[in-house]
Amino acid sequence: MGTKLNLSGVVSESIVDGPGIRMTIFTQGCPHHCKGCHNPETWAFEQRHSGDVDKILSIAVKNPILQGLTFSGGEPFCQAEALAELAEKCHENGLNVMSYTGYTFEELLAGKDEHPEWIRLLENCDYLVDGKFILEQRSLMLLFRGSKNQRFLDVKKSLKAGKAISVDEDRLYEGTRTRQ
Repeated sequence: MGTKLNLSGVVSESIVDGPGIRMTIFTQGCPHHCKGCHNPETWAFEQRHSGDVDKILSIAVKNPILQGLTFSGGEPFCQAEALAELAEKCHENGLNVMSYTGYTFEELLAGKDEHPEWIRLLENCDYLVDGKFILEQRSLMLLFRGSKNQRFLDVKKSLKAGKAISVDEDRLYEGTRTRQ
């Protein structure tokens, strides 16, 4: 068996957790405890369900309609090392990777010395929705986000620029197709 994750659950096919059809991995454990969180059962860090990185990947690559995997929570960056490994393997198999986080892009970068695993995961994400959910800023009109403070970021462009760069939502689906 390979690297283990502490999971709350897995949704094998989702159209609401990122662009295209995605497998969504819900991690267990979150330090943020956002008021109005839609997954408060994921806050506790106690072991819930053990997930094997290689098994998750095997299931994902067998599904030809998946465009990628999404890491949700809990807080994915609390299991950054294992998720970075999964993300690397996703890219090797033609799948893109999106992650949600209660941290901001800037906080993740600032934490690189204390948490180098955060940078490894960040470098292996294509998309990132960052920032805590703020109930008072909740909006159902935002693409893949729950509150107006959260940003939908193009991670590769952001890392290259050294600052947060939003996804061009008007061009998000240009040139996309199902894996072959």
